[in-house]
Amino acid sequence: MNRREEEMQCPSSAGADRPPTLGSRLRLLAPLRRRDFALLWTGTALSLAGDGIYAVAIAWQVYELSGAATALAAVGLAWTLPQVVLFLSAGLAADRRDRRRLLIAADLVRAAAIAVLGVLALTGALQLWMVLAAVAAYGVAEAFYAPAFMALVPQVVARDELVAANALEHSARPLALRLAGPALGGALVAGVGAGGALLVDAATFAACALAIALMRPVAAPSPRRRAWRAELREGARYVRERAWLWTTLAAAAIGLLGFYGPVTVLLPWLVKHELGGGADGFGLILAAGGAGAVAAAVAVGQAGLPGPPLRVAYVSWAIGAFAIAGYGLADTLWQAVAASVAVQAGMAVGAIAWGSLLQDAVPAKLLGRVSSLDWLLSSALVPVSLALTAPAAAAFGARAVLIGAGALSGIALTALAVVLRRQGQATLSVRFTSP
Repeated sequence: MNRREEEMQCPSSAGADRPPTLGSRLRLLAPLRRRDFALLWTGTALSLAGDGIYAVAIAWQVYELSGAATALAAVGLAWTLPQVVLFLSAGLAADRRDRRRLLIAADLVRAAAIAVLGVLALTGALQLWMVLAAVAAYGVAEAFYAPAFMALVPQVVARDELVAANALEHSARPLALRLAGPALGGALVAGVGAGGALLVDAATFAACALAIALMRPVAAPSPRRRAWRAELREGARYVRERAWLWTTLAAAAIGLLGFYGPVTVLLPWLVKHELGGGADGFGLILAAGGAGAVAAAVAVGQAGLPGPPLRVAYVSWAIGAFAIAGYGLADTLWQAVAASVAVQAGMAVGAIAWGSLLQDAVPAKLLGRVSSLDWLLSSALVPVSLALTAPAAAAFGARAVLIGAGALSGIALTALAVVLRRQGQATLSVRFTSP
């Protein structure tokens, strides 16, 4: 079945011939006319707001339990390692199972894990090992959520709405995760403590599960099943045979190795110990970055990509990576805020371009596996980045590590973009109309 036939049979395509509405005049809002995407987007936005609360609450909770940067790095490892181990199995599940049900199950597991943390924190019984165990369960659920979500979007919107749909998701993501969520998280931590903030986070996952449960069921795109190893090899072969795909995954791995750990571990430390800020100051930096990402995503969703998606992705990611050095150069909280705006705007535009390219170019029956390989290979070195951050900061200082992380990641992304351009790969374009 080709993509046009899939769109004609998709229940959410009904009503495409309605009179023009605000959603049809505003390109960004067009996918929200589709009920199932509107529910998916609403639920995702709620859970992302909870993630923003979590980012502030967990950092301050861990630093209350242990003032060492190594403790927060260990929490990051507990979250990311299960994802690295399970991404391939999760991608295969997304191609075999009802993607909607996978999302609901993942949300319920995340809600339970975070709720347990919140209750333990409020009762004063929380210990660091308990945080590690709960965050590991959270990471398991994340591994199954990510590829199922990526693969479900093109099943509930039309092909020519992919950029707008991804722009909406990446508008909600920073708005909730970097703006509203952290601002609310800082206020909640200051007002009711980290435990209360974590319980609010858990409630957002429950609300997301409910919204997705209200969607119409969507059949798995590959009902015929073979041995799981054969199906995994099929997905790996698809990636290996496309230079633009595996090269970009390698670029993401190198970039995240360079900056993920330093930003996650050292930015809150820098705010607290050198910039004179508290939880509210850290939340402000995240929120400002969210505002920059929202503005960038809205512009792309309304006007479209400014060039071939692969080229746009690399240029945008390189800009965001170079801006990370601004954190290490900042002498005031407001300078860190400005750096955050540039970082998140660049990353958002790159993610929209890349996600749209994957969803259009990859066959539906393979999208879960390819998406899981994307997540796996691009994040495989994240645990290494987290593990190396504290020793690097002890040896060279937090500021030097942040500056070096931004500069080296930006240089690596720029170099790979030049290689792809010389190979003719940078002109690869999304097809927004059926052949």
